[in-house]
Amino acid sequence: MPAMETFNPLRDAVPLGEISRVLVIKLRHHGDVLVSSPVFSVLKAHAPQVEIDALVYADTAEMLTLHPAIAEVHTIDRKWKQLGVAGQVKAELALYGALKARGYDLIIHLTEHWRGAWLVRLLKPRWSVGPAIGGRNRYWQESFSHLQVLHNPLRHMAETNLDALRRIGIQPGLDERTYTLVPGEAAEAKLRARLADFGLQGNDFIHIHPASRWFFKCWPAASMAALIERLQAAGHAVVLTAAPSKDEQTMLADIQARLKQPAFSLSGELSLKELAALTQAARLFVGVDSAPMHIAAAVGTPVVVLFGPSGDKQWGPWGVASRVLVSGSHACRPCGEDGCGGGKVSECLTTISVDRVAGAVHELLQERSGQAPT
Repeated sequence: MPAMETFNPLRDAVPLGEISRVLVIKLRHHGDVLVSSPVFSVLKAHAPQVEIDALVYADTAEMLTLHPAIAEVHTIDRKWKQLGVAGQVKAELALYGALKARGYDLIIHLTEHWRGAWLVRLLKPRWSVGPAIGGRNRYWQESFSHLQVLHNPLRHMAETNLDALRRIGIQPGLDERTYTLVPGEAAEAKLRARLADFGLQGNDFIHIHPASRWFFKCWPAASMAALIERLQAAGHAVVLTAAPSKDEQTMLADIQARLKQPAFSLSGELSLKELAALTQAARLFVGVDSAPMHIAAAVGTPVVVLFGPSGDKQWGPWGVASRVLVSGSHACRPCGEDGCGGGKVSECLTTISVDRVAGAVHELLQERSGQAPT
């Protein structure tokens, strides 16, 4: 008597038992890459025999390295364009050779980047998944064996990424949909030493990352300074971070200059892994819609985050205790615009009061300590 087949209502589901290697492509910014991390965990949980590789931009690779479900992280360096035509071609061919040698049975492409379609056609996996993009020609549509329909603009991006797996018959369990970011022993050791320089041991400070690479997502420096002073007056140590970019360094210097007692700062000093180790050691993270906010969620640190023109339902903290603060008086948000009228300043952020943010911090700290908020 033949073995009974497991019922699956999706008629073109991919038979997981016939897959040996998978490539997942996510060519976007740091936060986008981290938000895709549940795809690897869920796929490994449902097909434990599979080796899963990632293809990302080189500067985002630390978001996925050491992920327990990932075999290899392949990278594309945006600086290849500076090598000249011969140098870029050589780098591209080396990448293609490395990917070809892996012999992928399935490729999952999670963005609209044309490279995904090209690679599917070159690498010829048996199955492939890509997003259905309106207006794309037949070359795109016919590159993939399965097209994922992106139909809900309010769906969290973690779920949208997981929809690529649902499209091929994998239904993620509720306990499988978590971010994964592993700082690693080296990063944790360096971070412990830096905290010791401040007289801190871990779980005795609040981590604040005020900036985003997009400054229209940022709360005013004066408001952030006022919040820090309140936290310091309540006895909380504050550690500030920022990227090494000139704009973020200038913003942090502005905040520090407004403080009677400068906060501890590791601005521009940390790698992504070290930033994750810092956030993991914090009692709480405070910030805006940025990659460090997603890092905090990935390492399980409670989050207080301010959202302005970007969508909190799509990009809010995932799988962690949080308070998401948005303006209640701006029906135009989330607009996705570069500040009101393109003026680089978002009124829906500037009008969020220090009182609201301080209250959210206090409430979440009380909640974490097991006490009822006062």
